[in-house]
Amino acid sequence: MAALGGDGLRLLSVSRPERQPESAALGGPGPGLCCWVSVFSCLSLACSYVGSLYVWKSELPRDHPAVIKRRFTSVLVVSSLSPLCVLLWRELTGIQPGTSLLTLMGFRLEGIFPAALLPLLLTMILFLGPLMQLSMDCPCDLADGLKVVLAPRSWARCLTDMRWLRNQVIAPLTEELVFRACMLPMLAPCTGLGPAVFTCPLFFGVAHFHHIFEQLRFRQSSVGSIFLSAGRACRCGHSRPPRLQRSSSPTQRSSVPTLLSSSSEQDT
Repeated sequence: MAALGGDGLRLLSVSRPERQPESAALGGPGPGLCCWVSVFSCLSLACSYVGSLYVWKSELPRDHPAVIKRRFTSVLVVSSLSPLCVLLWRELTGIQPGTSLLTLMGFRLEGIFPAALLPLLLTMILFLGPLMQLSMDCPCDLADGLKVVLAPRSWARCLTDMRWLRNQVIAPLTEELVFRACMLPMLAPCTGLGPAVFTCPLFFGVAHFHHIFEQLRFRQSSVGSIFLSAGRACRCGHSRPPRLQRSSSPTQRSSVPTLLSSSSEQDT
């Protein structure tokens, strides 16, 4: 995604607009207003993403295939329109007027290899513990596990599973676009690159609070869900080590083990 190397790092680290005399400041907003515009834009994106999930009135639970398909449509529309919010923010604040929208959002070839490899390495380290525990608890050996994972029939089953598509494809892609690619360039000029990296997940975490009402509505949880959602709002990351969903019947063991990412599973 965003290549934070070379000029890309300097782009996101652009300093906030300097305070000018009142006569010169009439042509654009001051630093304080720029920060308010950035925060309001990020909050609007988060509310739009979550609000799009509830434009369809339904009495069915969120895991019903019909509900999942409708929410696919909603989040894809919001995600496709979210770059327009960044474009409007740039016009209002006057920050980086000569930079293309895609470059501002982090879509560029410069520094693509470290931007792709370093997060992959970090994710591998994060998941190393659960995967090692899984390999020790699983009765099958490594060769049998690889055969299951690489079997085309297993992937075909996953591609027809609406929950799998939601948890592993649609939710991660749309969340990264809205909550990282669009929000990070708007927050970095106001707070600096370092604080912006830790601020973006806060908007992502607050978006989880809507699950409280849905879980209580279908009596899926109790007050404990409130504390669980509050904990997600306070964390500074978009994922955590996964839980593995295993099949108990022999006929289902040929399917690919589904890694249930907590963030993706809880949003769409």
